[in-house]
Amino acid sequence: MREDFHLAAAYGWTVGELRFDWQKLLENKDREIGRLNGVYERVLANAGVEIHRARAEVVDRHTVQMDGRRTTAKHILVATGSWPVLPVIPGIEHAITSNEAFALERLPRRAVVVGGGYIALEFASIFHGLGVETMLSYRGKRLLRGFDAELGTRIAEEMSAKGMTLCFGCEPAAMRKLADGSLEIELTDGTLSQTDLVMFATGRRPNSARLGLEAAGVELAVDGAVIVDRYSATSVPSIHAVGDVTNRINLTPVATAEAMWLARTLFRDEPTAVDHENVATAVFSNPNVATVGLSEERARERFGEVDIYKTSFRALKLTLSDKAERTFMKLVVDRASQRVLGAHMIGPDAGEVIQGMAIAVKLGATKAQFTATIGIHPTVAEEFVTMRDKAA
Repeated sequence: MREDFHLAAAYGWTVGELRFDWQKLLENKDREIGRLNGVYERVLANAGVEIHRARAEVVDRHTVQMDGRRTTAKHILVATGSWPVLPVIPGIEHAITSNEAFALERLPRRAVVVGGGYIALEFASIFHGLGVETMLSYRGKRLLRGFDAELGTRIAEEMSAKGMTLCFGCEPAAMRKLADGSLEIELTDGTLSQTDLVMFATGRRPNSARLGLEAAGVELAVDGAVIVDRYSATSVPSIHAVGDVTNRINLTPVATAEAMWLARTLFRDEPTAVDHENVATAVFSNPNVATVGLSEERARERFGEVDIYKTSFRALKLTLSDKAERTFMKLVVDRASQRVLGAHMIGPDAGEVIQGMAIAVKLGATKAQFTATIGIHPTVAEEFVTMRDKAA
């Protein structure tokens, strides 16, 4: 958003001195969360749901205990999500996670965000976008492990070009608080760095501990994930689980869909298996990353020969300014059937664009059908239907 003010000047707008009020953001955030919680609670109440504000523990396959009171049910659903994991290093008590990021009393002047996934990129972008001197520290060599490799390489280039410091092959090995309240970090590459805030986004663990699940016979994975079948049933037939606690695809709309499929299975006599094929997702970093379908690497593993189409360009709205940010788009196509297996994008509003592409990929559209679709000009999205030359 800060960049939009600078871009406006290129279009003739006179923009005054930029000021940001962290406390105002927190107040508005709290108010909106309160409003949403009220909406959800009313929906539940109107549906006849009885809400208990207490910690629950599974006693047996049909019983849950809360505050000493036991409740029985034909079905039990576990949807307790996940929780951030912090490494065991000296001084870790001085670090925060995403849980605390929007509860800080004041915005730091300098911040180090540790990690290379969704949460790390998003919070590094937030801090940097708010004017914080930000370093993204990642032990690996490429961001966004599990995504198309080219996306990880290119998003690092774009974030670096925006002025963010990226440190690959390094992460904090120890931290200590200095007399002035700042933090000194010893990195695994042997260097020392000073900052005001360290935020770890290096993984989350399924929230299954101390729920009585194992004692009730529910099988858990080594990482604590509740093991379920394709109908979200656990090893105990009357106990089911959905969402991040199962550690399948950890996205809010996926958890919602899993719950809907389970409801059909249990209450409509319509056994509906979970469908995790071609789930679209976005990383709301700056710039955005979005993807649906298979990466180039995964497509080659599953289908052998593939055709790759890609483009990199400076968006039209930037041409009146000195901004050099580039949008990147890529299509992965099965060479034999010409079906589009994956669509990937880095650029503004990538999530909005890929949502539309996801319908085509889900329906099995071919490259010829993409090409036969007339683009909307001038838009960024039209590039997905105008790519003609193979890159590989």
